[in-house]
Amino acid sequence: MDVTATEIPDVLILTPRRFADARGFFSETWSARAMAAVGLDVAFVQDNHSRSTQAGTVRGLHYQRPPHAQGKLVRVARGRIRDVAVDVRVGSPSYGRWVAAELSAENGAQLWAPRGFLHGFVTLEPDTDVIYKVDDFYSADCDGAVRFDDPDLAIDWGVDPQAATLSDKDAAAPAFASFRSPFAFAHP
Repeated sequence: MDVTATEIPDVLILTPRRFADARGFFSETWSARAMAAVGLDVAFVQDNHSRSTQAGTVRGLHYQRPPHAQGKLVRVARGRIRDVAVDVRVGSPSYGRWVAAELSAENGAQLWAPRGFLHGFVTLEPDTDVIYKVDDFYSADCDGAVRFDDPDLAIDWGVDPQAATLSDKDAAAPAFASFRSPFAFAHP
């Protein structure tokens, strides 16, 4: 597995090796042993799968506050997305900054967004399937969102925000300026 730090070092791109032959390929998308060897010791408790039928569908920016904060390992089984993580750990040198990566079925890359990050993605192709592992269970009481096209964050989604397809929840998400982060940066 190839592990690459992004501009925010705690957000990682994990790209598993693919073993191809005439039938297709095999890939080990997660190995606790291999990840522990590179310092990522995570116990996942839930897998999620979302399908977006239209290109330009935005899901995010989402988070779960403590005590059910979630780290997410995101990959694409079909299609292509621009995946975004925003650092909202109070005291972090990268607070309010974002990173993005293109994940696709073709490139096999995965994005690790640890606890303390807003997370979202936009589909770049129709009928895109996104699969992600989380390290805590979903809790409606801890669920939250921030407006995806907030001007204070100035995220480049790679699509026209006015043409984005949103859920009612995401369309009504509050501004970043009104967000009070429940996350703290743990100094190394």
